[in-house]
Amino acid sequence: MAKRNPYAQREWLPHEKPMLPGSPSTPIHSPSKRVAFGIIGLLISITGALSNALVTANLTNLQGTFGAYSNEIAWLPAVYVMGNISINLLLVKFRQQFGLRLFTEAFLVLYVIVAFFHILANDLSSAIIVRTAHGMVGAALSSLGIYYQIQAWPAKHRLKALVIGITASQLAIPLARLFSTELLQLEEWRGLYLFELGLAMIALGCVLVVKLPPGDRIKAFEKMDFVTFILLAPGMALLCGVLSLGRIEWWFTTPWLGISLAISLVLIVAAVVVEHNRANPLINTRWLSNGMIVRLGIVMIMMRIVLAEQNTGAVGFLQQLGLLNDQMRGLALAIIAGVIFGMIASALTIKPTHLSWPIVTSLVVMIIASYMDAQSSPVTRGNNLYVSQFLLGFSSAFFLAPAMLLGIGGVVTQPKNLVSFVVLFGMSQNLGGLIGSAILGTFQTWREKYHSSLLGDQLSQLDPNVTERLSQYSSLFSSQLPDNFLLSAQSSSQLQAVATLQANVLAYNDTYLLTAAMALITLMWVLWRLTRLRYINWRQARHNLTEQRQQASNPTENS
Repeated sequence: MAKRNPYAQREWLPHEKPMLPGSPSTPIHSPSKRVAFGIIGLLISITGALSNALVTANLTNLQGTFGAYSNEIAWLPAVYVMGNISINLLLVKFRQQFGLRLFTEAFLVLYVIVAFFHILANDLSSAIIVRTAHGMVGAALSSLGIYYQIQAWPAKHRLKALVIGITASQLAIPLARLFSTELLQLEEWRGLYLFELGLAMIALGCVLVVKLPPGDRIKAFEKMDFVTFILLAPGMALLCGVLSLGRIEWWFTTPWLGISLAISLVLIVAAVVVEHNRANPLINTRWLSNGMIVRLGIVMIMMRIVLAEQNTGAVGFLQQLGLLNDQMRGLALAIIAGVIFGMIASALTIKPTHLSWPIVTSLVVMIIASYMDAQSSPVTRGNNLYVSQFLLGFSSAFFLAPAMLLGIGGVVTQPKNLVSFVVLFGMSQNLGGLIGSAILGTFQTWREKYHSSLLGDQLSQLDPNVTERLSQYSSLFSSQLPDNFLLSAQSSSQLQAVATLQANVLAYNDTYLLTAAMALITLMWVLWRLTRLRYINWRQARHNLTEQRQQASNPTENS
């Protein structure tokens, strides 16, 4: 019997036809099966996102566990993003050529295996290697969660499914801060990875029981795809390393940062040149250089930079004040509530004809939230930031799906652009987050030095306020330090510590104002583009109406 060609196009009913090769068909499911698809989709999305979130939320604890310096432990989230960005270049074509079911089961099995090896990692070097692999296999779970959500909703509500599938990952970091303290009490870092392994095994069991419907397959890979991958993957990895470690090692005093950045640029430019001259490129550079796509990429990166205020800004500020994750659970709950509310609001209001206005709304909300945070003081605690962080959580979920849909129109009309769009979207989110952390962290450090110098100049013992504060500290420590010299030194040290804390608070307030300013600039640019586009459309409509009237008034000439 002749073997069936796996790349032959199937006969689909109109409502079943997959949107693109490599995506599942959409048959009609029973209500109970739709519920199962929805729950599994959420589980997969959160499982994939929690992998990095658990590490990001507990870097300080992991630093102590591994006995590492801050610049060493920072490699754990950095290498995860390196692997995640690089593998996205090939995942789409793997799915298109080898089929969705193999993609689903193979990558979840790999995810479970890598999570298991995390438990066996006994030092930082082995943890970094395993973390890189985790970033690569974890990249598959984001698209998988979206596909399961699409199966859970009927055709008329499919945009709502897309919103939930895309934004569910935003819950990961606040969830990680909510319960990871207890996990760390279970054999230190192994508690985190045991939980992650358990989630991965549950997700694997679910997808084996409730399988995605099949889709169309095509021969997608070409030999030159791997040349591009060999050039672009290490180039992006080096760029991620520079962005992650730059503010810790410091940009201008560490030679390897400059060398890595130079090599990175050479590799990325070489990959772009190769792709630009291919007949069937892996990444369509001409489409990506289209004005609309460039503007969309810039806006998405700018918004991700502003949203870095949540982790680098608010959480970093509270950690500077000495708060730990278990003391920020209320703040985590406020962020989770904001994300859920943003997800629901986006699902209920999303319209293909009005995709820009959720972005405008999110930018306005970001400006308000950042300005509220800029009123912080040394006595500010998590409960004082509930409203502002709720608003940032809302905006992080509200803009994401509309921003993705703005660029997906060119993918539906030209399916070959799918890899290009996935690369654009993934890089704008991953690199945008790294750029945001690098910019805000660097700015905060610079402003702290500035404020410290100003405050230091004012700490003169000729100032009666300074003398009074030193006397208060002397009274506080007099019972513990009978020696007057030691008592004076301790009082001076305590005053210097308070001044440093105040300088950090002022620096964080400046950082919040910076994010508000960047959001405002982005908002003004988006509004200008929308106004200009509306004006052009109005002029075109007026011109067409004038021509129609002229034709109607000259019937003889027209005949």
